[in-house]
Amino acid sequence: MPRKRVLLLADESRPKVAEAATMLRRELDGHLEIAAQRPVNGDPLEDLPELDVAIAIGGDGTLISQARRLVDLGLPLIGVNTGRLGFLAEFDCASLIEQADIVFGDAAPSHDHLLLQVHLENGDDSEPQRSLAMNDAVITSGAPFRMIELALSINGADGPRLNGDGMIVATPVGSTAYNVSAGGPIVHPQLEALTITPLAAHSLAFRPLVLDAGGEIRATLLRANEGTTLIADGQPLQTLRQGDTVVFTGYPKKVRLILNPSATYWRILQDKLRWAAPPTYRDEKS
Repeated sequence: MPRKRVLLLADESRPKVAEAATMLRRELDGHLEIAAQRPVNGDPLEDLPELDVAIAIGGDGTLISQARRLVDLGLPLIGVNTGRLGFLAEFDCASLIEQADIVFGDAAPSHDHLLLQVHLENGDDSEPQRSLAMNDAVITSGAPFRMIELALSINGADGPRLNGDGMIVATPVGSTAYNVSAGGPIVHPQLEALTITPLAAHSLAFRPLVLDAGGEIRATLLRANEGTTLIADGQPLQTLRQGDTVVFTGYPKKVRLILNPSATYWRILQDKLRWAAPPTYRDEKS
């Protein structure tokens, strides 16, 4: 089997990342060739040789940021976790080495993940600003933390007005992040869907909503605070003002993640997030 030509994305100034990179180079020499290496920043990936796959070493945040860089290249991505959780970065060094014959073979399990495209239409008619998110985009009220008001439009039809602390629009991958903490649903990653989850809505009837990812969600600021902010994947993008409109759509290209053959989505939910975990009962004999 020919060796795969790999793009290594790693910050080797971090000891755990450097240790993992050294181990993978040594143990996987028969399966891969490091054809290019780049730091884990947001710079465009340019002047690359012919490649088969990318490996990002770090935590889930590293995988998310590098997925945004890779989506337009169509290069599959393997996440190797050296962080705390490893929900999206499914491999550690040991499991990647153990599963190398499958992962670097011609039938590696994978899934194409939806990304969220966000663009801001300023009330002053300036050029729209566009960004991508793998997990979610959030409109948050910000200081001085008074209630804000949003007018929603869904697929061109007027929707409800949201009075509260803001809203989350999440992809299926991002449904298990901020979205689920705010009471939104867990959405299987193979579904083509976006979720709208209100933050502290001033209405008992404003419940989370799951929409077809082929549609368009528009949120216009009718009332904002000085600190009202648009955030994508945890990174502040822009301070919002009254009259601004944020448009959310599914990105036409998807990022392909290589899956761990020894894991399933449901097992990862249980092991990493303790999904559906039973209560801890007291031993009746004690």
